[in-house]
Amino acid sequence: MFVNRERELAALEACYATDKAELFVLYGRRRVGKTELLRTFCRDKRHIFFVADLGSEATQLAAFSRVVGQQLLGSGEIGFPSWDAVFDLLARSSRNERLVVVLDEFSYLAQSNPAFPSILQRLWDTQLRESRIMLILCGSYIGLMERDVLAYRAPLYGRRSGQWLLTPLSFDQIGPFLPTYAPADRVRAYAILGGTPAYLTRFDPRRSLGDNILTAILSPQGYLYDEARFLLLQEVREPRSYFAVLEALAQGRTRPNEIAQKAGMGGSAAAMPTLKTLMDLRLVERHVPVTERHPHKSRKGLYRIGDPYFRFWFRFVHPQRSALEEGRAQAVLEQQILPALDHFTSLTFEEICRQHVWRMALPFVPQRVGAWWDRHTEIDVVAVGEAEDALLVGECKWSARPVGTNILDDLKRKAARLLGQGTWS
Repeated sequence: MFVNRERELAALEACYATDKAELFVLYGRRRVGKTELLRTFCRDKRHIFFVADLGSEATQLAAFSRVVGQQLLGSGEIGFPSWDAVFDLLARSSRNERLVVVLDEFSYLAQSNPAFPSILQRLWDTQLRESRIMLILCGSYIGLMERDVLAYRAPLYGRRSGQWLLTPLSFDQIGPFLPTYAPADRVRAYAILGGTPAYLTRFDPRRSLGDNILTAILSPQGYLYDEARFLLLQEVREPRSYFAVLEALAQGRTRPNEIAQKAGMGGSAAAMPTLKTLMDLRLVERHVPVTERHPHKSRKGLYRIGDPYFRFWFRFVHPQRSALEEGRAQAVLEQQILPALDHFTSLTFEEICRQHVWRMALPFVPQRVGAWWDRHTEIDVVAVGEAEDALLVGECKWSARPVGTNILDDLKRKAARLLGQGTWS
């Protein structure tokens, strides 16, 4: 199912419409819908779509040669001796007619030969820039794409026409996946799956939330039963430390020292490389109070699992794998998950509220939206205006009970404390 992504398609179409050589970079975490977006974009266009894999450079070149030969020469039996030769054909084939070339999983090409970005830079400067090619580099390892393609010191820096970090869908965009769900169950489903299209399609809107959890996640045959483990094994070489850190985060540890101790890694310094990689993969987030002017320097940073599905998997699935393998999924659902689901959902509900604030017609333009806290109190939603002289504060309550005026009074007290902090750091 292809849902939304109008802005992303519009950016690609605008790049395509120039009818001159363009280099576009699309990147984002796995399962977020990059390939589906590009296939939709390429559907009515003259194009070559190549998906790289974990093979050697020689096998990558051979596979790319087959795809190019099939699409441009009508034969997949033609082998090209070098990248220069195959890109020379692409340059000649796009000299007078627009041609879209997608290199999907570009990270694998860079891993098979670390010099590949430099090779591509030379080919762009000598052969491709005078053609009418639209070359799209697509990758899932966000840190690598930012370092090897987008960064100032990267060989391809200055060649790209545009880039787009594809992120999961926001809550207001997931309706088409679960059209029959009541609003509350749609919030709960978002807390379990997030906005990752590949995960949302695994829930059948004709079945209840509990049934979908049972069949898609808790069943050893379900697609999402081992997805978190498979993805980590695909992305990292030594998964043990990553599992330990994610387990600590799922159990409520938020500070580097707490995480390291729970994960059996010693001090906080030992956990930081693992946390950094998990942040590059967009699985973990670092949060600071929204009023911090220099977030990267703040000592108030707290870490949490940012992806809802990973948060759910490490909270409920991973600790219960023995019971699930023994066929006790129904008991795990009824005794462990459903009683705790609304408490688990409350954290995601706060994020949904913050997403909503970005779309509100406020009397000022928000520059930052997040949470604020100090040692004594916390405000769930704070929007900060450009001149930092405008604020919106809000409280989020995921509860079936009516909200009383005591919540408003408490929010006023918290807001006064925030304003009393003086100059924000």
